[in-house]
Amino acid sequence: MSSSTTIIPGTSGPSADRIIVALDRPDAASALALVASIPDLLWVKVGLELFCSAGPDVVRQLRGEGLRVFLDLKFHDIPATMAGACRSAARLGAELITVHACSGREALAAAQAGACEGAAQEGLEAPTLLAVTVLTSWDAARFRAELAMAESPEDYVPRLAALAGAA
Repeated sequence: MSSSTTIIPGTSGPSADRIIVALDRPDAASALALVASIPDLLWVKVGLELFCSAGPDVVRQLRGEGLRVFLDLKFHDIPATMAGACRSAARLGAELITVHACSGREALAAAQAGACEGAAQEGLEAPTLLAVTVLTSWDAARFRAELAMAESPEDYVPRLAALAGAA
């Protein structure tokens, strides 16, 4: 199992405020052990593997430890489901939540509204939604062949980013 670290772009201040440690672990016990081994840790990322094995309780545990949570589940669904998922994620206390930009303007707007609603229900600040445009695992040839995309990823990414920004 590996862990990666992300630097939050556009931030300044102490390093602990700008670094997110990915808890790419198979279970809550190993994720919490990693957390305990890093002094002054403020931010953690919970991805699909950990969330599927440990569920929402792991987010609650991490928040209970005073950590800020980046919930990286890359939601992509119909607008009502996106709203509900982001509402629930915000109620858990996730401060950063990933969504797929290719879900479309309506779904992205619904996700934002749901996140704001969920945070308000818990008396929390609204989380920031991060729109995923194209996964880094795609190369141009596979992108065109497997997805039947006429555009290259280099052209598609800014268009989706603009769509997400508008939503």
